[in-house]
Amino acid sequence: MESGTTTSPAEQIVAAVGGAGNVISLTHCATRLRFELNDASGIDQKAVEKIPGVMGAVPQSGDRYQVVIGGAVATMFNEIMNLPTMANVGKGLSDADVKARERAKARGKVAWLDAFFEYLSDSFRPLLGVLLGSSLIIAIAAILDALHIVPFQGVDRLTAAGATWVFWDAMWRSVLYFLPIMVAYNAAKKLNVDPWIGATIMAALFTPEFLSLSGAADTVCTKTDIGTQCVAMIAGLPMQLNNYGGQVFVPLIMVAVLAQLYKLLKRIFPENIQMVFVPFFSMLIMIPITAFLIGPLGIWIGSGLGYGLAWLNNTVPLLFAVLIPMLYPFLVPLGLHWPLNALMLANISTLGYDFIQGPMGTWNFACFGATAGVLVVASRARDNEVRQTAIGALAAGLLGGISEPSLYGIHLRYKRIYPRMLIGCATGGLTIGILGWIFGTVKTGAFAFTSLLTIPVFSPTWIYVISIAAAFAVSMILVIASDYRTPEQRAEFEADQAQAEMDLALERERAAKGAAAPMAAAVAAPTGGGVATMVRTDVVAAPVAGKVIALEDVKDKVFASKALGEGVGIEPSDGHVVSPVTGVLVTVPDSGHAFGIKTDDGVEVLVHVGIDTVQLGGRFFDLDVKQHQRVEAGDLLARVDLDGVRSEGYDTTTIVVVINTMALGSVTPRKIDTVRSGDAIIDVTP
Repeated sequence: MESGTTTSPAEQIVAAVGGAGNVISLTHCATRLRFELNDASGIDQKAVEKIPGVMGAVPQSGDRYQVVIGGAVATMFNEIMNLPTMANVGKGLSDADVKARERAKARGKVAWLDAFFEYLSDSFRPLLGVLLGSSLIIAIAAILDALHIVPFQGVDRLTAAGATWVFWDAMWRSVLYFLPIMVAYNAAKKLNVDPWIGATIMAALFTPEFLSLSGAADTVCTKTDIGTQCVAMIAGLPMQLNNYGGQVFVPLIMVAVLAQLYKLLKRIFPENIQMVFVPFFSMLIMIPITAFLIGPLGIWIGSGLGYGLAWLNNTVPLLFAVLIPMLYPFLVPLGLHWPLNALMLANISTLGYDFIQGPMGTWNFACFGATAGVLVVASRARDNEVRQTAIGALAAGLLGGISEPSLYGIHLRYKRIYPRMLIGCATGGLTIGILGWIFGTVKTGAFAFTSLLTIPVFSPTWIYVISIAAAFAVSMILVIASDYRTPEQRAEFEADQAQAEMDLALERERAAKGAAAPMAAAVAAPTGGGVATMVRTDVVAAPVAGKVIALEDVKDKVFASKALGEGVGIEPSDGHVVSPVTGVLVTVPDSGHAFGIKTDDGVEVLVHVGIDTVQLGGRFFDLDVKQHQRVEAGDLLARVDLDGVRSEGYDTTTIVVVINTMALGSVTPRKIDTVRSGDAIIDVTP
């Protein structure tokens, strides 16, 4: 790349997935870019995740690939699709060609399972916005009722609130009631069926004419334990009448059947008359099939699953309350949580309330608590990349109830987070289970994204608040107490940070010298003096007195592997730490446990006092220098209470490495057993 030119994150993403020529299609959901590629085998996962704006990446079966962006996904999608190189994406192959090629691939069982869950998720995902909007509308109603402004709750709400309640109720129920039509539209679109045909077939069951069948002369209604059941006689055939408002299994099954019929009709009729006869026969065949067979079947499936879970919740509520939040951390990353979301909607439609979302909320807040813990640790460590990711993920979670930015942006990158988050999930589940067992199960009458804004839709609210607070606090405290990074990841970050700060300091020093050179020459000329020369670095001295050990024997895998450079370890006998070289201090963390020094001739030395001593937060360390200060070899950097460090269980081995070893002529540790502070321990050729 030419100097001075930059590429946008959109261009970097396209390049990272193999270029526009490797992209078959690109779509997006609420948080992710979804690529269909010719060949995903060559993608560098780590490179993708380092692109600005990318929170994570998720390879899928076959050549599908997801890039997690978060709330800005729509903007990123538009930027990518507006790139000139993306102009012909999706035009090279027809839908039939793409499908045929995908069917020809040996993708095994995982592929059809992925396709099934993608069908579920893509049928619901475009509706997340209106579902969230409706949950906030009912949340406002709950707040107004709690403040005794408008009596929205209670059995007498219609009488008490009158037309106000009716109108407000219509605002949020519009989404829930007509949800089957919306799902049918999305599901048909997913299966490459005219989405308006899918929506029309489902809408037939919502017309005033269909609803009036319960009052027809030849309709028989019978009272049962679960309500009044009506059967209408249509052309001499019995048709069970149901309320399909809020049902999701019916449109999902209907569209799956419609897709097969639609493809058959497209093959039967010539293209020039398909516009008329394909919709005609689709409606003529599928509306009766849906009304007579698929509708009752979908109601039966949804009701059966709902009553089964209700039985489990009523019989062993504690087990149910713990099981739900413990399952979700594994279901959501795989997209397997959508069936449970469908059951929540079915419960609201069938039972009038849902009991899954309460325990599910404890998982969400355990997830957000872990993210809050990461934010605290990253802020202390001055890890701006992780800190910014955590801020965005936490905002999306607490205000929108969306966990994907936290999961893909942070949690799945750092393996230490999940065990701590699961403890938070278990804590929240136990809390809501025990309190719910004593005082009543937490329920909600709305499909709510479990965020701070939707707390009022849960009842009893106080049980829900205590439970999510416990889950949040436990996860956050555990992450803060133990860090989200492994010791290796922490050491690698500190080395990268030291390298970056050294590079920045060198650039500043070069700029300062360049500006000062003319003035220095002018001042020196009258007296005949010259400009002082740089200090040459031939050796690195011991920063502490003690016993020298080989770097590979240091009890830190990253340093011992020499991934950070050549060097030595010293088991210190004295707590006075001095500078091993002459140069500029480019890294001096507040904890005082490490010092990065860059010499005049570009040797970069890292002095790391102890192993994992950053956890002490500066206790037992007394700094004598500050960042950007120039030091001479032998100048005191810090005084360390070695006994205090050891009393906390930390290894005091002081590590000295030349972190730009590969860029130098040679870096050779001297073979020596014990040293005094200031003795030469490493020979260096810049």
